Amino acid sequence: MYKLRKKIYVAAGYNTTYFGSGRKEFDPSKPMRPFEEYLKETSEGSYQQLPNKGIIEEGFIGSFMSGRFLKQANLPGFLPFMIPELLYKPCTGIEGACGTGGRTIATGLRSILAETADVVFVCGFEMQNTVKAVYGADVLAGAGHYSKERKAGDAHFFPGLFAKRAGAYYQKYGYELARQGMARWYEQCILNARKNPKAQEFHNQSPDLFALGMTKPKPEIFVPYLNPYDCSKVTDGASSLILLSEEGLLKSGLKRSEVVEIVGIGEAEGDITIPPEDETTLSTTVVAVQKAFESAGIGKEDLGLLEIHDCFTINALLAFEAIGFATPGKGAQFIIEGQSLPTGSIPTNLSGGLGGFGHPTGASGVRQMVDLLHQLTGKAANQIDIKKNVGMMISMGGNDKTVTALIVKV
Repeated sequence: MYKLRKKIYVAAGYNTTYFGSGRKEFDPSKPMRPFEEYLKETSEGSYQQLPNKGIIEEGFIGSFMSGRFLKQANLPGFLPFMIPELLYKPCTGIEGACGTGGRTIATGLRSILAETADVVFVCGFEMQNTVKAVYGADVLAGAGHYSKERKAGDAHFFPGLFAKRAGAYYQKYGYELARQGMARWYEQCILNARKNPKAQEFHNQSPDLFALGMTKPKPEIFVPYLNPYDCSKVTDGASSLILLSEEGLLKSGLKRSEVVEIVGIGEAEGDITIPPEDETTLSTTVVAVQKAFESAGIGKEDLGLLEIHDCFTINALLAFEAIGFATPGKGAQFIIEGQSLPTGSIPTNLSGGLGGFGHPTGASGVRQMVDLLHQLTGKAANQIDIKKNVGMMISMGGNDKTVTALIVKV
């Protein structure tokens, strides 16, 4: 397995507010904040954390569907606008569906490994509230095999795909426990988001979250097997960070205590033209996670923190099973037992995750890394006492097709 031959550090993480329904200030009848403002806010938020300026040598920007949501392509051209010192320097755009953020970090990491740069700026963003949700569902269907799957799929395409996974899981392992586990996951997401002022669900004051999570699916108006609370929302937002080599860290003026080191990476790609062989297993995630563990030379028992890609509640159950924290069919029980709570054996998605913090598709992987950075360096808005100073994030694109797992430590 590939082991990193250089030390690579993550620093200067910044998240904008993740914006959409659920925020008090959200009003679709009024003009939305332009994407340029999101880009400028996150880049300045990262840049201002660098004690020494003028050291950024390369830029990477990730977005999944800006060409359709915003009719804007050629995204590398915005990097000098975001970070003026990137003018006339190498800049690259990255796309990997909902796993874009993970792929963008991995691409920036490679530039440092190739010794073409010591300091790299990385950003991910998406603006999805530019269209109605049902039209957005068609745009996001591009994360699947559109020409083969779209016409036969549900109007809400990706909820429909993960509903198939939920239905298969119910049939194989039983409905009631799985439904309870998914409802508890929704509850956990919102409770964590309420502690995070930039989270989309920060203002959510619903009194009985578990009851909402247990809402019976209504396939006649949505999709079978899942209810709306099982789904991450339509979101606008941006996140950014800076990657540094050891030489870059020295140039930056940052202290070692202000950064985390990437110690493991696992990357795996599934065949987008082939449906899942087993709907109850995230087979590509399994491979990526195992590669990451081998790369870092650790096991799951060494982790103290997780950020998983919970685009739908069923994915949380499947992710815990893919990592090995739960055996097949026991992911729901793992959540019900409170193992993933801030007080549990492996605190997970303290940010609120995709279901609570929000899911602007191209940004989520970068946001996950920013939140690991903040928790492990003691700067999180919802800070907890981490028992083991090692964290993992899993950035997943499409229906478990484009997966990047990264492990970091202080």
